[in-house]
Amino acid sequence: GEGNALGNLGGAYLSLGNSAKAIEYSQQCLAIAREIKNRQAEGAALGILGEAYKYLGNYGKAIEYTQQWLAIAREIKNRDGEGNALGNLGNAYLYLGNYGKAIEYSQQSLAIAREIKNRDGEGNALGNLGGAYLSLGNYAKAIEYAQQSLAIAREIKHRRGEGAALGNLGAAYISLGTYAKGIEYAQQLLAIAREIKDRKGEGDALGTLGIVYINLGNYAQAIEYSEQQLAIAREIKNRDGEGNALGNLGIAYRFLGNYAKAIEYTQQQLAIAREIKDRRGEGLALGNLGAVYINLGNYAQAIEYSEQCLAIAREIKNRQSEGGALNNLGAAFFEAGNLTEAEKMLVNGIQVWESMRQMLGSNDANKVSIFEEQARTYRLLQQVRVAQNNPIAALEIAERGRARAFVDLMTERLSTGDANSVIATAPNQDQIRQIAKAQNATLVQYSIIYNEFQIQGKSEPRESALYIWAIQPTGEITFRQVDLKPLWQKYNASLASLIVGNQEFLAVRSRSSLGSTQPQPDLPTLHQLLIDPIASLLPKDPNAHVIFIPQRSLFQVPFPALQDANGTYLIEKHTILTAPSIQVLDLTRQQRQKLAQKPANDRGRALVLGNPTMPIVSAYLGAPKQQLSPLPGAEAEAIAIAPLLNTQAITGAQGTKAAIVQKMPQASIIH
Repeated sequence: GEGNALGNLGGAYLSLGNSAKAIEYSQQCLAIAREIKNRQAEGAALGILGEAYKYLGNYGKAIEYTQQWLAIAREIKNRDGEGNALGNLGNAYLYLGNYGKAIEYSQQSLAIAREIKNRDGEGNALGNLGGAYLSLGNYAKAIEYAQQSLAIAREIKHRRGEGAALGNLGAAYISLGTYAKGIEYAQQLLAIAREIKDRKGEGDALGTLGIVYINLGNYAQAIEYSEQQLAIAREIKNRDGEGNALGNLGIAYRFLGNYAKAIEYTQQQLAIAREIKDRRGEGLALGNLGAVYINLGNYAQAIEYSEQCLAIAREIKNRQSEGGALNNLGAAFFEAGNLTEAEKMLVNGIQVWESMRQMLGSNDANKVSIFEEQARTYRLLQQVRVAQNNPIAALEIAERGRARAFVDLMTERLSTGDANSVIATAPNQDQIRQIAKAQNATLVQYSIIYNEFQIQGKSEPRESALYIWAIQPTGEITFRQVDLKPLWQKYNASLASLIVGNQEFLAVRSRSSLGSTQPQPDLPTLHQLLIDPIASLLPKDPNAHVIFIPQRSLFQVPFPALQDANGTYLIEKHTILTAPSIQVLDLTRQQRQKLAQKPANDRGRALVLGNPTMPIVSAYLGAPKQQLSPLPGAEAEAIAIAPLLNTQAITGAQGTKAAIVQKMPQASIIH
């Protein structure tokens, strides 16, 4: 009886977020359970201890206690306990940034819950999986699992579970940048929390709304919600929620350029995290302080805070935070002029990001999403190496940050069919030279560099430079850089706006017929930025191949149509190809060689499609449906190309999605 009472007290304090008291009572409960050899009670106490240490950010201890609970549950054949323990382990690994393990344990927990028909456990496991995929940046999967979790919670009328699922959906849509939906779900969570008087849930919902408005750039609204969250957290003595609210206030004031207030709030967040021994929160606060001091140009202080953040991240094995701290250290050392230290930090940061991608197995969608966040470290290291007067080493990093998910997938397919996660190592400069020789082409690789600029007292990211490398078929590598700052400083434009056509910019340059309603790409200016700097390095023979390797918005550049000052199109002077990376060129060459070794009938035919019957769609929500206009040019092109590839063009009604998708796996070339 005494043991049970202590266990119940431990559980109650855990629900209130008082981890210290939860640990105290659970330890007493554990001692009694062991003394009277009550394995069930021992397991329950270990479970609460595991959760309490997780809230404290001590994930090592959390995993240790939960593993002991799991062992007992399996020994006494308690399937319910086993499922819950697996779920908690999944959650702990999620905090550690080991998403592969988080998913593995949550999947096992889900299987048990379904087997014993524990709908509540099933909902929790789906919620954990959603959380893991959210952290991975695989928002489609995160939404899918959160929707399933929501359906179960509604079916079993578990209002708290329903609120948690709505919170996860909101977070996923916010991460996708779909803020209207993020707000909608957070508002629903808020309504449920208020209805069931769940003050913590209400605080969480207000916190989510605060984050949405930070992302929307509406800092006044973000501050209002974060202050409401703060008031609730203080009222219910939820120190964790109080710390989160202070942290969000700090971020909002940093973006407003009010660095004094940003520091004040973040220091308070730091004090709470240290008091409740929340290592994760402490690391976040230190990281945010480092970022503020970078904005202030106080690099010594920025380095000090970022180093403390790094130490905590490594201690609790939070890979995401470790990578972020290394990135910020690299930025601070770079700005402070210490290029050697900057390079060291950024190289380590890239190793962290690559190890995180390795955890993702062969799911390329996750790799693409997670890489977007990591790209700035690769850009910074390129800048450092250019500043060190080593542009060829910068090219190696530019290449290392290209099309990684695609490269891994191709490497996997080319390997012995072993579908384990393959992380392909990027080519070094000698291999890059070899690839240019093997292609017998001039390779032109672009990299867009962004920097933070102080604009009206606020720090904002803007395009600062364009790096261009030309690699000759002889293996010679030449580097050029273009200053992009005048684009936005003088013309309020960006590379993307030049590509889609920016009327304001074009009007300034008096190059546009302002009568036309459809903005056109500024082909001469794009030629000036992208081609002029390397024009003298391109081959004189129009049949010689030039392979462009663009980046980001540059993938949308119509390279063949770029016009020089005389109005000559680039396609008139060169034979043009594009590729996502230098390494992809090499892998496709290997793929072709592999195909060439197959018997002719096994090689697959070309698949050529042009102008299928166009669909009937609405131009916008609520508009009448109309059939899209046919594409006669695409049909003429397909009919002209098909005989060159010994095949028949597929056009019109034959070009259904079902028919084409079925033919794709066998095709050697798809047009």
